[in-house]
Amino acid sequence: MSEKNLPSHARVVIVGGGVMGVGLAYHLAHEGWGDDTVLLEKAELTSGSTWHAAGQITHSTSSFGLGKCVDYNIGLYSGQLEAETGQPVTWHGCGSFRLAYTEDEMDWLRHTLSVGRSLGFNIELVGPEKVAELHPFYNLEGVLGALHTPDDGHVDPTNVTMAMAAGARQKGVRIFRNCRATNITQADNGEWVVETEMGTITCEHVVNAGGTYARQMGEWSGLQLPMTSMTHHYFVTEPVPEFQNLDKELPVIRDDRKVSGYIRMEQQRGLIGIYEKENPNSVWHDHCPWEYENWLFDADYDRVMPWLEESLNRMPIFAELGIQRDVHGAISHPPDGNPLIGPAPGVRNYWCCCGTQIGIGWGPGLTRELARWMVHGAADISMREFDPRRFGSYATKDWQVIKAEEDYCLRHEIPFPHFNRLEGRPIKPSPLYELLNSKGAVHEEVYGFERPRWFAREGVEQRDHYSFRRTPADDMVAAEVKAVRERVGIMDVSAFTKVLVSGDDAEVLLDRLIANRLPKIGRITLGHMLNRRGRIEMEVTVSRVREDAFYLVCAAFFEQRLLDHLEAHRQGARVKIENLSKSYCALSLNGPKSREVLNAVRQYSPPEDKLSNADFPWMTLQINTIAEEQVWAFRMSYAGELGWEFHMPRASLEPVYNALWAAGEPHGITDYGSFAMNVMRMEKGFKGAGELTNEVTLAEADVLRFARTDKDYLGKDKTLNTDLPWVCAYLEIEPDGEIDGHGGEAVMLNGRVVGSTASVAYGHTVGKILAFAYIKPEAATPGTALQVVVHGSPRAARVLGEPAYDPQSLLPRTDAALEIA
Repeated sequence: MSEKNLPSHARVVIVGGGVMGVGLAYHLAHEGWGDDTVLLEKAELTSGSTWHAAGQITHSTSSFGLGKCVDYNIGLYSGQLEAETGQPVTWHGCGSFRLAYTEDEMDWLRHTLSVGRSLGFNIELVGPEKVAELHPFYNLEGVLGALHTPDDGHVDPTNVTMAMAAGARQKGVRIFRNCRATNITQADNGEWVVETEMGTITCEHVVNAGGTYARQMGEWSGLQLPMTSMTHHYFVTEPVPEFQNLDKELPVIRDDRKVSGYIRMEQQRGLIGIYEKENPNSVWHDHCPWEYENWLFDADYDRVMPWLEESLNRMPIFAELGIQRDVHGAISHPPDGNPLIGPAPGVRNYWCCCGTQIGIGWGPGLTRELARWMVHGAADISMREFDPRRFGSYATKDWQVIKAEEDYCLRHEIPFPHFNRLEGRPIKPSPLYELLNSKGAVHEEVYGFERPRWFAREGVEQRDHYSFRRTPADDMVAAEVKAVRERVGIMDVSAFTKVLVSGDDAEVLLDRLIANRLPKIGRITLGHMLNRRGRIEMEVTVSRVREDAFYLVCAAFFEQRLLDHLEAHRQGARVKIENLSKSYCALSLNGPKSREVLNAVRQYSPPEDKLSNADFPWMTLQINTIAEEQVWAFRMSYAGELGWEFHMPRASLEPVYNALWAAGEPHGITDYGSFAMNVMRMEKGFKGAGELTNEVTLAEADVLRFARTDKDYLGKDKTLNTDLPWVCAYLEIEPDGEIDGHGGEAVMLNGRVVGSTASVAYGHTVGKILAFAYIKPEAATPGTALQVVVHGSPRAARVLGEPAYDPQSLLPRTDAALEIA
């Protein structure tokens, strides 16, 4: 049934009637907004990318957040949705195998097993004989093992979408089919005006769930939503004689190496899906034609033939059969492969629910989290990897195509830890990029910026070395850590977000947004911004540079998020918000010899000033001149050593770096990168972005000491709640010399899962694997013996009560760091 009379107003208007838009309508209704939500679809529900999806879903994922989503989705598809709505969803709970042919692939499966254990999945690592037992027709030549996820399956995409639509309608959502939106603009009062072929509707919240149309819909509102349509094939064979008398459906086979895709039963036929690893096909670089409904492209057999031939080799019972149906449809791919789920950048109450390449597998879980975000102010899983604001203006259309094609080719490759996507780079290089590259830097991209990860030395090849085990890069990182701990190291940290907030009401605005007390002039404070659920939006360092001006610094990927948060809550405050992230650069100088280096280059007066604690105290700032360049010098250290950060205009970076380097050479100065920085922060027990997420409050993150009870701030009433379902604990894990863990691993107490790791790193200084983990409070007492499932096997672990390195934090604050060390 379709509504006939479009209302003039609604709280929410969702544009797009595929699995994502309908899924959001369903979950908004379950969060209490059903009676005031409208969904618009230009044709029939599912007529875009949803209808031609293969409809598979698996617990085989190494992403902790997506793992929560797929587990929810499988429960929804396998019974909950049909029981609620009375609508059939055609669930096939056949299970699945993901095959491994190499030791690297086996390591991937072992890590996935560890993550699955933390999420309570029914999951096991098996040998080829188990695959042969449950799937006797697959050619297992060369297979070393497989991940068996017996609760997996596949579902009819149209049926499941229609069932969610029925559930949404039952709770008051109005759905208008054959109602194409033609424009979306924002009125002066902040409301959104959606123009359609059936009239105009005004709303508080608008949602772009446009699928392959989402990017061009964003342009109506002046938004750049990065995604590109990529075409994907699957093929359905003629009936398979060997399938006729089976008493149960065969498991889905995911063969990433040989097939680069999946093979399963489709009733009594075979279904082969292929993500070719070269020559990918992107379409509609400018606009997806509005008249394309239930659209498919002609099959391009030449493009997929190598993998199609190998699929027939792997399933020889298909070899003599014809292809009865080919499906070659378009699917949206963002630059990094992750969906765009959350607020659009730079505007209020415009929400993205698009860019989802695995809509059936990921959609309902992600739309549930988006509904919670819209209604309550925060999702219940970390949304960092899905937040649309993770991209900036650098994500041009040409770049989007390059990255989407790269992502498509990586769809069935091993997702190694720290995998570095190289296409379309560099796009925002630092002034030091070429210099550091010539010195062996291996760079990574963060919010478009190029940041050094580590430096190749001593014959180690200057490239990423991928493995779930330690690599030659780990030895280089160990050397960088040692240099900083014993001598002095320098790092280009220009990628940091840098924002200046000034004006008569700057203090008033920031005081109501930051849980900590604001600093006095010339001092620095660590603070946290929260949302109305008391969850952590981001951690920032706040430096008061004048009475009416504050300099905020946070992680690079929070740049737009910080700007939006400040704008959303300024409430008429007389402030100026300046984004200096690109025009300003920064260096970090750390180590016991950093004072000598700075003394040699700083042009100071009087000459007897030697940068003592009295002259330049911990957590203070000064304006210094280095190499004739004026810089802001901040005495602080993320490495846990005596150190400074220097922030300066972009043009000053190279001369300041050269001066510091020259002064540091007598002291053995070394370049270091983000990998060493991460090791050192873990040794010091400093929490980072992996721990401080929208999932948790300050109390849960165990950083409540940075909050004040004698002032009001956004989210205070929620964050001071001490009834904690989990808490962030600091662990040491038994090392084995080769495999350390990568985050998401299950943590167990007396054989029972009590949580999972957030960040893991080997501390080269202390000789221990260190981790932060969110675990049940009863397991978090210092000294408690735990086990962590690393690489699929339990390892002994212990809760630490203080940092593994310099537990009293004397080194960063002292005049005599070397003596204390």
